[in-house]
This record gives sequence, structure tokens and C-alpha cells, in this order.
Amino acid sequence: MIVGVLGGGQLGRMLALAGLPLGLRFRFLDPSLDACAGHVGELHVGDYDDEAALARFADGLDAVTYEFENVPVAAVRWLAERVPVFPSADTLEVAQDRLAEKSLFARLGIPTVPFASIDSLADLRAALGTIGLPAIFKTRRLGYDGKGQVVLRAEVDAEGAWRALGGAQSILEGWAPFSREVSLLAARGQDGDVRAFPLTENRHRDGILRVSRAPAADGPDAAIARLQGLADEYAGRVLGALGYVGLLAVELFVVEGGLLANEIAPRVHNSGHWTIEGAATSQFEQHLRAGLGLPLGSTEPLGHAGMVNLIGDAPPLADLLGARGAHVHLYGKAARAGRKIGHVTVVDPDPAHRDARLEALTQKSYP
Repeated sequence: MIVGVLGGGQLGRMLALAGLPLGLRFRFLDPSLDACAGHVGELHVGDYDDEAALARFADGLDAVTYEFENVPVAAVRWLAERVPVFPSADTLEVAQDRLAEKSLFARLGIPTVPFASIDSLADLRAALGTIGLPAIFKTRRLGYDGKGQVVLRAEVDAEGAWRALGGAQSILEGWAPFSREVSLLAARGQDGDVRAFPLTENRHRDGILRVSRAPAADGPDAAIARLQGLADEYAGRVLGALGYVGLLAVELFVVEGGLLANEIAPRVHNSGHWTIEGAATSQFEQHLRAGLGLPLGSTEPLGHAGMVNLIGDAPPLADLLGARGAHVHLYGKAARAGRKIGHVTVVDPDPAHRDARLEALTQKSYP
């Protein structure tokens, strides 16, 4: 069976590494000649909106998925007429538009921060009067890792923020007074079976994920169980409403003992890398199982896991491998400021020992 992946970055690479032991083969379509997924599968170089390139890519494939959500919806629809694609183009269309995401949450009764659609500077000023300050002004499309957004702390910032985003269709979101950022990864199979991983706690710097811990277990057991139950319920509503197939990440804020939904990612997710060593089934294998109609695997954690992203550059490999219990994943990407070039995971029966190892790795990576 040959699986096609739109995008040839590290997520595609790790999908292949999870699928090769299952006897799967992989083909990637990416505009870049040096896409790192090409190290583990067949790489087709071409633009996503080039039908000739899409046709060559699709020839002989049994299924198609995508490793990031900024591929053109039109390309996914074109492929879906010729080969099964998961998740669906309709899902991708929702995930590409922050307003559509927030509106979906609202329709499903999933709490979010207040939000408003912004198409002009006048809209922005009016929305600030309703939503209040501080607030976050974001483009509706194409933003990631902190890009395409501006924090507004005073009304006089509105005009500068409008210019900074270039007058693009945007959304204003109220500020979430969160205590923690968490994510819930859940998969839905073709038969409707749903399996969720334990909640993951995430720490960001400069809009980029730096450290993840799972299970997210700060606080009394009852409070943690309640958050897990809420997250499972919210993810289930989204998966069902979209008729979803594959792995979905739901990013959430912990606010006063409850959860506010922030956004969804219709793909394997950076915050789930710990599952490679830290869960009975990795998020990558689970995504493939779900999309190919195979039984979903167990999501049970194998201990207390954590991950440190390697951003921009990495410490010497010997230093990383010298850290006790470290599992090093380098993506074969050239060093560049702000670029995710690898990650390191640890798993330990004791959460305190896990945290100490994560802190040591963080100091090596971000001294």
C-alpha cells in the first residue's frame, strides 16, 4: 500500500517512520528539492496547485493525507476525486480559517474567548469596544508559530495593528487569562471509533512550542480527570460534526478549572511527539491506522513523558545522547533561526524525574 503525503517536512517524515514497519510505502509532494521527508520515501517536487504535478503524485496511490494545513483546499478536492484523502477537504477548509474554527466551536457549544470578524479598521475599533483589552488581532488564514498576529493592549494600537497585518481578513479574540496551555490529540477511524491520548501541557516562547509534558498532571487527581473528560468531550463533538477520519489536535486554554478551545489542527501535531516513545501507539501510527481503515491502537501512556523542541540549531549530538533516558530525533534539516530541526523526548515512571530531565535538556537547548 502506498500512502501519499502533501508536504515533505518532519511530520511527513515521522509518518513514514511509523508506517514503514507496517509494510506501508510513502510518496511526498513538496515544492522543495531538499524536503527532509525525502530521506525516507519517494519525493515528488512540485507546486500543490500544479495539476500535472498532482496527477504524477497521485498515480498509483492508495490514500493521501497531508502534514500541514496550509495546502490549497482545491488541491485536496482535486485529489479526493481520484484517491481517498484523509482528513477531508471540508475539514481542511475549516482549519484554515480561524473564524470558521471559532464559529464551529460556538455551534457545538464548546466555550472559547469572545471573538469578532474584522474586515476593516472600523470593524476593529468597534470590536475592541465590545471585547475589551487586552486582545489578540490575527489574520484568519496562514498564521502559525506566532506569525500573523498582534497583541493589542491599548485602543491607540488599533491602526498600527491593522497596518501590520496588511488589511487582511482578520479576527479579534479576547485575551484568555489562562493558567496553562494544553492540547488533546484524538483519532477517529473510518468506523467512527474514537481514541484520545492523555492531555498534554505545552510551554511556548516567541509563539513557538518549546516543551510538552504528558500526561498533564498538575493539581488534584479529580481536577485533572475533569479536564481530561472535558477535553475528550469537546474533541468528540468536533470529530463527529466533521465526520472526521484521522488524528486531530485540539489546542485549549485552562481557565479557572475549565477549558477554552483555541484552534484545531487536522493532522499529527508537534505537541504529540512524546507519543513515539511515551504511548502504546504513537500519534503517527494512529493517524495512519485511522485513515486506512485499520483498528485504532491503545493510547495508554507508558510513563510520564516529555519533549523538548530543538529550534534554530541543536546542541552537539553527543551532549543530547549523554542526557539520561534521552531519545533524540533530528530531522535532517539545515539550521536556521526559528526552524524546528529536531526534538528530544524522555519517559520516566516518576513525574519529578521526568521534569528534572526536561529541565536539563531545556538548559542544553536554550541556555
